[in-house]
Amino acid sequence: MLLLVFTIDEQRYALHLHAVERVASAVEVTPLPKAPEIVHGVVNVQGRVIPVVNIRKRFRLPEKETDLSDQLIIANTSKRPVALLTDGASGVIEQFEEGVVTSEEILPGMEYVEGVVKLEDGMILIHNLDKFLSLEEEETISNQLSEINKQQSTSMEQGLEGGK
Repeated sequence: MLLLVFTIDEQRYALHLHAVERVASAVEVTPLPKAPEIVHGVVNVQGRVIPVVNIRKRFRLPEKETDLSDQLIIANTSKRPVALLTDGASGVIEQFEEGVVTSEEILPGMEYVEGVVKLEDGMILIHNLDKFLSLEEEETISNQLSEINKQQSTSMEQGLEGGK
């Protein structure tokens, strides 16, 4: 299995590479009113409005200001693309299934972590993006993004009508 490794506060995490669309430099995030607490806001990626998930909040890590060196990982859950704000992506590793300790073997009920890869220089926690957002958070994000899309469509239609 191929994993994209990234860091937050010196801790290494990973996502399955097949879920990752791209890694980009951090950009300004637009706040999203009424969004779940773990949603930092939204970004525009090639015309698509994508929610930025705050991993620090989900894992109860200290907040920090976004640095120019921070990176966004654009990845796909089974329902939508999301952007993860990270301290940086460090590369891709190949790991055999037998080298992964599942979260159930470590501590049953770890919702957001699929497993752990043990390497000579430390461990990497593998995220499960499909379990990262609760159903309520997922629904709230969907409603907010629908509202944004409606507003964009309305303003585009008004712009076209004004240009006649």
